[in-house]
Amino acid sequence: MATKILSCNSNRPLADAISKYMELPLTKADVKRFSDMEVFVEIQENVRGEDVFLIQSTSSPTNDNLMELLVALDALKRGSANRITAVIPYYGYARQDRKSGPRTPISAKLVANLITVAGAHRVVTVDLHAGQIQGFFDIPTDNLFAAPVFQSDIKEKYGDKSLVIVSPDVGGVVRARALAKSLDADLAIIDKRRERAGVSEVMNIIGEVDDRHCILVDDIVDSGGTLCNAAEALMAAGGLSVSAYISHGVLSGGAAARIKDSPLTELVTTDSIRATDAVLAAPNMRQITIAPLLGEAILRIAESRSVSSLFDYNAPN
Repeated sequence: MATKILSCNSNRPLADAISKYMELPLTKADVKRFSDMEVFVEIQENVRGEDVFLIQSTSSPTNDNLMELLVALDALKRGSANRITAVIPYYGYARQDRKSGPRTPISAKLVANLITVAGAHRVVTVDLHAGQIQGFFDIPTDNLFAAPVFQSDIKEKYGDKSLVIVSPDVGGVVRARALAKSLDADLAIIDKRRERAGVSEVMNIIGEVDDRHCILVDDIVDSGGTLCNAAEALMAAGGLSVSAYISHGVLSGGAAARIKDSPLTELVTTDSIRATDAVLAAPNMRQITIAPLLGEAILRIAESRSVSSLFDYNAPN
């Protein structure tokens, strides 16, 4: 069974990098809009009986990119592809993983249903906001971790400097502890209280950060308020520097400008979301690629080999 990879429009640079890693050209496809902005997808190569991997992050504009994914899945299904894997480096709507109040949706589950009904046989993603979202799918779902990529970058950049890995909130402690263990570094936690959505206040720092290089670790940075507040608190507590390693750089609104003017020495994100011009222009922001991680996962799935070693890491399951 032949393997094909194709990409929609959300993150073509990442798709090209995956294609280069796999030494397999992207399948030709036309993904465009009609004049009324309806999504239209035409697969321009034969996919009948083949194993197809569709690469698409559901990042901003979230609804447009989600519709591209769904329509492309339907096109592949109707083109008689044998097995369709949705490779979703960033899974949008993941923060709506539970009822946050009366009469509110669980949109992460709704999106999982849509992807399955549209024709996906399998999903590959990176650092889901909540691990239980894997259970929202009734098809195999591989949740890869960016932590090993971060680990390599941190070792190269900091060497044997005195480090402390910091979780910006209690919910991210498992992720931060795993990275700290792999780097033989100490762990600290920011105890914060969120007064309303998108606004956080640093309350206390649990752990020793004095005279150490602090590295904040999280899965998503959106407005950047939490990271900036945490960086200020860590520097005030005696930290030598503060950097952040984040899996998904959503960076909405004025986040890039806010981080540019913050005490953060550097914000490092993966390329799961295509960088905006503001992000590319910021002197203290950069991306590291997860193309080899995703490319290797695709190769192993296509060859029916185990992918467990790619995410069998001391990170949240």
